[in-house]
Amino acid sequence: AQQGRVREKVYGKQKIYFADQEQLPAASDAELRGLDGQIAARSAELQALQQSCRHMEAELKDLNSSMTTPEMSREIEALRKDCASYTEKLERIKSATNHVTPEEKEKVCREQQLFRREWRRRKRMATGLLDAILEGYPKSKKQFFEEVGIETDEDHGVALPAAL
Repeated sequence: AQQGRVREKVYGKQKIYFADQEQLPAASDAELRGLDGQIAARSAELQALQQSCRHMEAELKDLNSSMTTPEMSREIEALRKDCASYTEKLERIKSATNHVTPEEKEKVCREQQLFRREWRRRKRMATGLLDAILEGYPKSKKQFFEEVGIETDEDHGVALPAAL
């Protein structure tokens, strides 16, 4: 700093040293434009390299997440075995002789509908009767059911089946 090559600035208790730019030769406008052109060219090159790097990283990620050839061979073999077992099962089903005829199916559906209707009718009758008894009963419905020993469909998790 005493020789004049480096300048010194004092900020409170701190001192900052930096090169004396007045000793450097001044750049001409042509040199500045040339340097600006070089900066622009290098920036474009940097952008292109960064884009290429991102593209390669994405490709690497895709390759790392995809299956290898041995894994793919094992997967294909497993799928072929599944396909063969399903084909065999389909053939067994097609060749079975104990199919349900449409008439039998219709008969079962009618019976199920009849039983469901009867179930609903009897449940309604029992509920009406129990409600009539509970009108004059001093305790709760739950206590009455426990005393008499009545078990409801809900106690056993049973629901009325849906129509077919």
